[in-house]
Amino acid sequence: MIKNILVIILLCISVSLLAQRTSSSPYSYFGIGDEFSSRTVEQNSMGGIGVAFSHYKYLNFTNPAAYANLRYTTYSFGALNKDLSVKTASSNQSSTSTNLSYIAFAFPIGKTAGFSFSMQPVSSVGYSLTNSRVEAGITQELNFFSGNGGVNRFSGSFGIQVYKGLSLGIEADFNFGNVENSIINQKRDVALATKYIETSKVRGGSVKFGAQYLKELKDGLLLNVGATAKLGNDLTVTGENYLYSLVLSGSGGESPRDTLNLGDQNNDGIPDNIIDGKFTLPLKSTFGVGLGKTDKWYAGVEYETQNAISTSGLLANVNGAYRYGNSNRISLGGYFLPKVNSISSYWERVTYRAGVRYENTGLLADGSGNNTNFTQINDFGITFGLGLPLKRLSNVNLGFEYGKRGTMQNNLIEETYFNFRLSLSLTDNWFVKRKID
Repeated sequence: MIKNILVIILLCISVSLLAQRTSSSPYSYFGIGDEFSSRTVEQNSMGGIGVAFSHYKYLNFTNPAAYANLRYTTYSFGALNKDLSVKTASSNQSSTSTNLSYIAFAFPIGKTAGFSFSMQPVSSVGYSLTNSRVEAGITQELNFFSGNGGVNRFSGSFGIQVYKGLSLGIEADFNFGNVENSIINQKRDVALATKYIETSKVRGGSVKFGAQYLKELKDGLLLNVGATAKLGNDLTVTGENYLYSLVLSGSGGESPRDTLNLGDQNNDGIPDNIIDGKFTLPLKSTFGVGLGKTDKWYAGVEYETQNAISTSGLLANVNGAYRYGNSNRISLGGYFLPKVNSISSYWERVTYRAGVRYENTGLLADGSGNNTNFTQINDFGITFGLGLPLKRLSNVNLGFEYGKRGTMQNNLIEETYFNFRLSLSLTDNWFVKRKID
């Protein structure tokens, strides 16, 4: 009873945290925002691997086929604290943000299948940027960019063993969220500034298929092979935008004046203040292989690839500030568990995890302002973590990650970050008939 009450309380808190999520990354300016890692704390602590990994009590957000091996009902809650340092050629800034990573619930169905339901953030928008035009040492024009909001998702996953060692899975999700972007333009010797503001809703669903194959080798070694294919899908962007004049005070306050009618300059029969666009994501494929012994150790490698994303109707790209190319990621990682049932030492029952990853995000940004000098944005991270056992099979997982994203070349931004991740996994036995002596 106490555990059920705790789960309900954590569920309410988690839903509230989803609504209050924030981001402080300048890269959240692009597309639908700064994307979150759709992985558990355990997976992130191993460099992000998971497509070939399965376990009888751990959740897996990478490959739905892994739920075929789930043997215990598991509630899991994850949170992320991010310390971010932003560096340009002329300045440094730092910030801290905290948000929910996921809330998930999974349970086995018989001895060969399992199901999982989860809520996760997909992306977060939270930026405030300034751009100026200077001539002869005098500022002639200022542009202030700001945005907030984000996208969440509900997902359901099912995995089943269809043949000895071979499991298949399917995941379906629904993405939803609200994003607001704005640009204020102030010119020298002009009394009124202008502000363009866009409020939009993001909606869309996707489907992922997964497969895993487990082969037992000599001396208890297990060879794991896995693959997933997330089908291409569209996230629709609908909403409204407005352009109006205003007076800016010295303290940054705004006094709106007249709203300007945008009309129908495209002559397409649709008022220009109506947003009707989309965010198109192509097929994403992930492959991986791993080797290990159950509750002893595991080491794996994973590769993910996706063709270029395309967008339309997103404010951040009205001036051609960015575009997308093909993206890919390679991750290496694993865990070591000294002695799962040790009585003499608690630390021998702790799971030690580590990994490394390198990612070409697919984002190409132009810092020159002339839309001709696009630079690829890459992300590199080193991870490690601890799985601290509680009573029975439940555990607390700690994850640490140090990484860098972006570059200061071509007038762009380099981010250095330290992520601290925390999850609580409550594991229990459901649907088991009690035995009476």
